[in-house]
Amino acid sequence: MTGGRAPFLYVVVCAAGVAEGVGTLIGAAQREGWQVGVVATPPALAFIDPQAVQELTGHPVRSAWRRPGDPRPLPPADAVALAPATFNTVNKWAAGISDTLALGILCEAPGLGTPVAVQPCLNTAQAAHPAYRANLDTLRSMGVLIGTQPPVTGKETAGRTFDWTEPLTLLRPVLDARRDV
Repeated sequence: MTGGRAPFLYVVVCAAGVAEGVGTLIGAAQREGWQVGVVATPPALAFIDPQAVQELTGHPVRSAWRRPGDPRPLPPADAVALAPATFNTVNKWAAGISDTLALGILCEAPGLGTPVAVQPCLNTAQAAHPAYRANLDTLRSMGVLIGTQPPVTGKETAGRTFDWTEPLTLLRPVLDARRDV
């Protein structure tokens, strides 16, 4: 427990064919004791059902910055799970580009000491790109936990088997430490 509340997990969702399955991660996280809020990249909004996600979490899906003076719609994150993590988001994040709310949260999390677990979702051609490999190393050097989801052959990632729970496995020690407090 953190300050008398269950730990809060931000699930950051990118635009990938598997994104519609984010409810699997939300449900698994809730069963492990996390409260969950979802932040989607703007293109990811077309891949998920924001109303269904809000019903699961009790919080609206966020994808844009709030205006000055607006209340914070989510409590501070105790951890962040980025799933599915696309080629574009991983590369922009590692480069320090913060042009969306999702990237802003990801860029700030390591500096705030907030643990982040990433489950990639890309194809083999993208995974072979030298910038991607170097950027994963950059993220690891920042303490980011990277999942082992293998890339798929070809360009199509929709319909693939995606391991939604690996970010939770990577973050489990965080939840266990919070419970011990």
